[in-house]
Amino acid sequence: MKNKKLLLLASAVAPACFTAAMHAADEQKPNKPGKPNILLICADDLGWSDIGCYGSEIHTPNLDALAKNGIRFNSFHNTSKCFPSRACLLTGLYAQQTGYAKTWNHPFLNAVTLGEMLRGAGYVTLWSGKNHSTENPVTRGFDHFYGFLDGGSNYFNPGNQRAGEGAPAKRLKVNPKWSIEGKTYEPYTPAEKDFYTTDYFTKYALKWLDDYKDSDKPVFLYVAYNAPHNPLMAWPDDIAKYEGKYKAGYDAIRKARYEKQLQMGLIDKHFRLSPPTYQPWNELTPEKKASEERKMAVYAAMIDRMDQDIGKILDKLKAQGKLDNTLIIFVSDNGASAEQAPVSGSGKIGSVTNWSYLGKNWANVANTPFRYYKLYSYEGGICTPLIISWPGGLKNPGRISDFTGHFIDIMPTLVELSGATYPAVNKGKPVFPCEGVSLMPIVRDEQLKRSKPLYWAFGNGEAMNDGKWKIVRQGLQNKWSLFDMTADPSEVTDLAPENPAQVETMKKEFQAWQQSVSKP
Repeated sequence: MKNKKLLLLASAVAPACFTAAMHAADEQKPNKPGKPNILLICADDLGWSDIGCYGSEIHTPNLDALAKNGIRFNSFHNTSKCFPSRACLLTGLYAQQTGYAKTWNHPFLNAVTLGEMLRGAGYVTLWSGKNHSTENPVTRGFDHFYGFLDGGSNYFNPGNQRAGEGAPAKRLKVNPKWSIEGKTYEPYTPAEKDFYTTDYFTKYALKWLDDYKDSDKPVFLYVAYNAPHNPLMAWPDDIAKYEGKYKAGYDAIRKARYEKQLQMGLIDKHFRLSPPTYQPWNELTPEKKASEERKMAVYAAMIDRMDQDIGKILDKLKAQGKLDNTLIIFVSDNGASAEQAPVSGSGKIGSVTNWSYLGKNWANVANTPFRYYKLYSYEGGICTPLIISWPGGLKNPGRISDFTGHFIDIMPTLVELSGATYPAVNKGKPVFPCEGVSLMPIVRDEQLKRSKPLYWAFGNGEAMNDGKWKIVRQGLQNKWSLFDMTADPSEVTDLAPENPAQVETMKKEFQAWQQSVSKP
């Protein structure tokens, strides 16, 4: 009965996908010549201010160039947590609708993936990197997959100790499952001594681009880096670039980032610098300062390396004459992480034997100018950098958009871009209408307005944003806070005491939404 009701819903309700018609079939439209290629890049636990074009001192020339020739968004959102964000990104649905609000240990429900949708539209579909699902991507529409299925991995060696090396640090002593072209390894111990996840995710992406360089099909390449998620691990040469850069401490780096954001026009005076939550730098012992400097240097090196490898992919597309007709999207799956778990292993921070964490002090800096971090429904947890670039198709590059968006908007954007048909049925099962709106009007430099509020619910965090007002709370027994996001996007001044009726109205709307998506 439940599936019958869902099928009726999917047939009766027009989806938000801009050009998508609902047809009860798994097959999509055939490929048409000239369709743009698509490159989707997702970083892991990257803070809002952690790349140069969002205020950072970290060297990210390739992402900065994409921003210069594309669009930066200053109000785009994930879910505050890895696996529900990735579920939204892949399906265009809230994680609650696919069963990914609390766990990733089952297949997506009620959904079609980007891989399935785009392969049906005639695309070659490629995925390299992190999955964070028990489903192997090759069973959900991807022609090729290389990467790990779990939430975290040792960067240098995800498996067993190799001859001549120390024991690789593991989180909870768990070996993540890896999959290479459909074959699963547990553990996966790479033979290559130059193995580093960021580099090898890129190597496979480059190999596939070469394999399909003469194909008449357009390519959808999804590169899901695990950088800069813990453990903090990087190549020594990359770390050396940042040694000494963080001696000034948290406050100095955060204020410098904020000033850069203002100067470049990414934000305006309405984005106030939120009250800091880090410890005063001068209260740290010399040993603690040295440790904190080292952690941030390694973290910066991980981001630097990711940017280097993104540059290799862009160079490959350019060499193949495909860059101009490639839509490129870059996002992060949540804000910087304040995880404080005990360090595993021994040895120097940054090495294969040490599983270390960035921690809440630097995470506060990484999410400048926002409050809090990953797992929080405040902007520091849910606001992501978003860059969209399309050299041959984007109007008026170099723009900054203040459109309030969400990962659920990526599916309808790519449906419109590719000319695909969003199905009512997938693999014989009903599919929910996608929840997002296409961002293609913004790509064309047209106006776009959102007709429905956005919602968040993960762990102890809950929020709703209707465009002007946002209610948010952290702790399900706590009172709701209220912020005017047009005047206070950094959530500095809580207006709930002055506007109890507004809070009550939005609370009821949130509860109605939560009830509607509670049983996928």
